[in-house]
Amino acid sequence: MSYQHQYVDGTRIHFPIGKVVCIGRNYAEHAKELDNPVPTEPLLFIKPGSCVVPLEGGFSIPTERGSVHYEAEIAVLIGKPLSTKPSREEVLDAISGFAPALDLTLRDKQAELKAKGLPWEIAKSFDGAAVLAPFVVGSTFPDLTDIGIRLTINGEVRQDGNSSAMLNPIVPMIQHMAGCFSLQAGDVILTGTPVGVGPLNVGDDIVLELVGASRFESSVR
Repeated sequence: MSYQHQYVDGTRIHFPIGKVVCIGRNYAEHAKELDNPVPTEPLLFIKPGSCVVPLEGGFSIPTERGSVHYEAEIAVLIGKPLSTKPSREEVLDAISGFAPALDLTLRDKQAELKAKGLPWEIAKSFDGAAVLAPFVVGSTFPDLTDIGIRLTINGEVRQDGNSSAMLNPIVPMIQHMAGCFSLQAGDVILTGTPVGVGPLNVGDDIVLELVGASRFESSVR
């Protein structure tokens, strides 16, 4: 199924899908669970828009390529261009929505690439590697340092985090990103994953939610 940005009420968002800008190890406990050092500055990487698929209706994983891990994240939809150290007000004005998302990772391949000191793109940018739910409007959260993200698989809560635990909070994170490369309307920011990542399996039933704001059921095909 092709992807198109939309709000939770079904309204299509006219922005084209752009790049997906991600931040790694933005929750200290997640860095520890994978035995990774906590970064001293934001660790950024980019997924192409071509890897984005909708959460609704179920999604597929490439089981023939080794273990596929889920990473539940708060996604931020950018609605206006940002570049060259935007102000806090400019960042807030550019946020069009928030959604729960899954950053999928070929964990075996990532470990192999990391051991060789090579980039992660093969492990992070395969078709279907970014699973996005519909967005709630940007004004839903007056406090961006208090957004809950929760993932339940087969009735068991696997991840239950909050943006308050981010090493790089959402607004400063986006300011840093925009200072590195321009952000455009339709780009999506994935803000990091809390502790609790693990493998997905075909047949898993999933509930992904921004706590108190949006909740979606899906499955792995």
